[in-house]
Amino acid sequence: MARTPVPQDITQDPPGHLGILWDDGHRGRHAYRTLRERCPCAHCVDEWTGEGRLDPSKVPAGIHPREVGRVGAYALRFTWSDGHETGIYTFTFLREICECDACARMRTSASRPGKVP
Repeated sequence: MARTPVPQDITQDPPGHLGILWDDGHRGRHAYRTLRERCPCAHCVDEWTGEGRLDPSKVPAGIHPREVGRVGAYALRFTWSDGHETGIYTFTFLREICECDACARMRTSASRPGKVP
């Protein structure tokens, strides 16, 4: 079983984005708004269907984390400026939704017909 990379450093990079330097050298980037909209908690995602419950139009434009904390050795937890704080973002999930240029290119390439991911 492959080991899941873990964050070494977490920064605001650029403003409005969370930067994560992973222990495998990857430099991830996540827009705060996207992270809040993709919150995986039971308030934001139906536990049975996986369908989103959060209306993205209700997420404030200037959303940002007030706090970022680790949950054991597997996840991050955010306290958001809108008061939401129940989401646990696993390291695997954060890597899957990474918005850095390299990850975006890889997802685009993998989604083209005839391409093998």
